[in-house]
Amino acid sequence: MKKIGILGGVGWASTIDYYRAICEGAGAHFAAQGAKSPLPVPPMTIESVTQSQTRALRGTAGDEASWAGFDAIFRDAMLRLEAASCDFALIASNTPHARLHAIRQGVTMPILSIFTEAAQATAETGCKAALVLGTAVTMQAQDYAQALAEVGVAANAQLPEDEIAEMQAMIDTEFYGGASPAAQARLLAFCARHATPGTAILLACTELPLAFPAHLDDVAFEEGGFTFVNPSAAHVRAALRLALA
Repeated sequence: MKKIGILGGVGWASTIDYYRAICEGAGAHFAAQGAKSPLPVPPMTIESVTQSQTRALRGTAGDEASWAGFDAIFRDAMLRLEAASCDFALIASNTPHARLHAIRQGVTMPILSIFTEAAQATAETGCKAALVLGTAVTMQAQDYAQALAEVGVAANAQLPEDEIAEMQAMIDTEFYGGASPAAQARLLAFCARHATPGTAILLACTELPLAFPAHLDDVAFEEGGFTFVNPSAAHVRAALRLALA
């Protein structure tokens, strides 16, 4: 098995979920092959950054130089994973992927893109349009729109800034450290305002799937009359394919 590097900490709840999902997914794979307990799991190293620090270092859209400190935190963590002999790595968070082009500079180890995997998962639903929900950085960037366009799916136009701010506040208050009891209802109400029929809704913040605990490992699922895509689950699926190949 290949060794997986996980860059986590943004936030810690999703880091735990990535580790759990990889272990359970590998266990299911080997159990299906008749392996006995304890079931094998891929070797892993986790580098956990500090979310309060990375949040403070976020730059301004369109100003590359303003992101230098943010990029450096993640690049240094990737280099530590590379030094730990990881065969490939993934970031257990959507937001830093908007800076993946800069983070991976000087890193020779492959880094799996959540954009690529989520776009493929969206195409698999048959939906031709997608609403991307996540942090302000994710919703303001065009990375998901570009990845979706490559598989024939049109992303929603950027939502108004006050709606983006509401989603960011929802993530910070309802989802940080795990979903609150009111989180699912609030999220579904937001979706009802912005998703047209036939639209796939990307839960493009690793905390958002926590609103649907029965579907944490489902790449795509139906809930509340909506089709959801879980980029985190698609990301884990790709990691398992590579690690167990």
